[in-house]
Amino acid sequence: MTTHLSKIHMKNNDWKERLNVVYSTNPDFNYEHGEEEETATPDKKQQKLRVSIEKKGRGGKTVTLVNGFIGTENDLKELGKLLKTKCGVGGSVKDGEIIIQGEFKQRIIELLKAEGYTQTK
Repeated sequence: MTTHLSKIHMKNNDWKERLNVVYSTNPDFNYEHGEEEETATPDKKQQKLRVSIEKKGRGGKTVTLVNGFIGTENDLKELGKLLKTKCGVGGSVKDGEIIIQGEFKQRIIELLKAEGYTQTK
């Protein structure tokens, strides 16, 4: 009977959910499986976006960076997709910043203001 109980206990004890967890000797410790909540996206007028041009570390290619976005990853990806489409070029969204291939600083500032992002530099 003991083996039957331990199998049930082990079935509910998935070790993959606790990878990289440090061992605790506290008998009252309870591991929390919750993930970090994404911050809600504030209004477009409250966003302070910075648009810059960068060449370093990109193999001599020029890119336009948009950073300072606060909000969910999906909202950031939507904005990145909109900017890439309007500029007609490729790019990506990584580490909280939008990367647009090419030198489009003035065009992106105009597009952001047209979308309602008033605090853009």
